[in-house]
Amino acid sequence: MHDDNHAIVFDVQRFSLHDGPGIRTTVFFKGCPLRCAWCQNPESWHARPEIAFYRHRCRGCLECLPACREKAIVPYVDRRIDYTRCTGCGECTDACVQTALRVVGRVWTVADLVSELVKDSDYFEESGGGITLSGGEPMQQAGFLRTLLPELKRRHFHVAMETCGQFVWERIERLLPFLDLILFDLKLMAPDSHQAFTGCSNGRILKNFARLSRVFSHLRARLPVIPGINDSRTNILNTAVFLLKNGQDSICLLPYHNLGESKISSLNTDQKRLGIKPRTAHDLDRVKVLFEANGVKATISG
Repeated sequence: MHDDNHAIVFDVQRFSLHDGPGIRTTVFFKGCPLRCAWCQNPESWHARPEIAFYRHRCRGCLECLPACREKAIVPYVDRRIDYTRCTGCGECTDACVQTALRVVGRVWTVADLVSELVKDSDYFEESGGGITLSGGEPMQQAGFLRTLLPELKRRHFHVAMETCGQFVWERIERLLPFLDLILFDLKLMAPDSHQAFTGCSNGRILKNFARLSRVFSHLRARLPVIPGINDSRTNILNTAVFLLKNGQDSICLLPYHNLGESKISSLNTDQKRLGIKPRTAHDLDRVKVLFEANGVKATISG
């Protein structure tokens, strides 16, 4: 369930250092309109709570089986959940003493989330940090953000939002007065490549970036650098041209890592392993040099 006062969040991560200035607490919302082949958070794809099965923890006791009223527990070695029946209620997780079954995502009210975030206010003040909304895609739960953000600003928190850009403009327009920073991920410039690797066209994404660049002064472009997919000279040059056309002269490069692939076997996901090795610092420097040779300052995220 998500509405103006309820959201589905799958993690609240403290002491984040790469999601905006200072020490930050990052809130990960469930639900995403993209299906990026390299996704680091496949547990964010579905907007509802779901059950993850960690096979290496399971001892085969099957005490979870009678706990499930939907008969969604299956006694197989390689899997434990029939996702066509599972409602994500979590009753099986209560019966699993080995924590091989876990609910991913829980319902938060605005009041509960604000109360949780306030605990970190001293760290924000000392470091110049704040709160980062991430996911998934936070804009999938825009109604909740309309209620949450005024509460955060009333407490003078610095608020950043990470976005893939696939949202209805009118929904973000109402949120802009309450945001201090938008971290906007650009992935691929060619529409057919974007469709192939993210499951979504980039038409609306590019239009939203262009529009934000005109009305929001704290917009920061980022590029997750995926080896062999979007680190070609053509994509880098086209990205640079697009940025400069929209008055942006900088970009943050996000190094690829394959930690998200370790989650695939535990989830109900169609994501496949890419089998790509992360690039070396030298390879990222090559991307950085290409951007800067074309008038765009590039920084590499830690």
